[in-house]
Amino acid sequence: MKLFIYHTPELTPTDSVPDCAIAVDVLRATTTIATVLSAGAEGVQVFSDMEKLMQVSEEWPAQKRLRAGERGGAKVPGCDLGNSPLDCTPEVVQGRRLFITTTNGTRALQRVQAAPAVLAGAFVNRQAVVQYLKSQSPDTVWIVGSGWEGSFSLEDTACAGAIAHSLLAELNCSLDELAGNDEVIDAIALYRQWQDNLLELFHHASHGKRLLRLDCHEDLKYCAQTDILDVLPIQREPGVLVKNS
Repeated sequence: MKLFIYHTPELTPTDSVPDCAIAVDVLRATTTIATVLSAGAEGVQVFSDMEKLMQVSEEWPAQKRLRAGERGGAKVPGCDLGNSPLDCTPEVVQGRRLFITTTNGTRALQRVQAAPAVLAGAFVNRQAVVQYLKSQSPDTVWIVGSGWEGSFSLEDTACAGAIAHSLLAELNCSLDELAGNDEVIDAIALYRQWQDNLLELFHHASHGKRLLRLDCHEDLKYCAQTDILDVLPIQREPGVLVKNS
């Protein structure tokens, strides 16, 4: 297995796709997607465009759909939810499909949706991602951070490093055997430095600060937890993620 990490969707190669792609948007899209599916949602459908989301979701019965929209960290007017995983309780999402668009995370998922296997990863479900990779053993794996509007983000790179760090232990292989690019080594080093204090890292991160200004401290605390959900969001059809069974 060769692992490649890309800090943003824009940095991924345009002339190839991996055997398996993992989109990561710790704050907060992929954390929210894992939480929604763990809470019993039928599925999650991702969009980069708000207008398209409204159009497609109209085809679903109102009682079977939820619309989640976020721009700049804030909820989009007219949507049922923003992008907070804390709002995604079983009472709210059970049996429904979540139609979601966010500033960064949904773009990352759409960039890699042509890969044979597409997963959504975050700290909350890190080990579920690792166990899938161990069992399926794809030849090439991309972890694609969402970043923030095309730029590097600390939290997504640290999460990519957490996945890579755990993979090294699970596969009992060397760093040289696993790493397909320099970013893998960089991400592991970042995670190892902050693994015992991820919440503090989020407080240093530019998007973490943005969310704190929006009074989302509890969201940061939730997103900083590791391996609390045994759920793996996996793409069933382009743009639609379901719980891997």
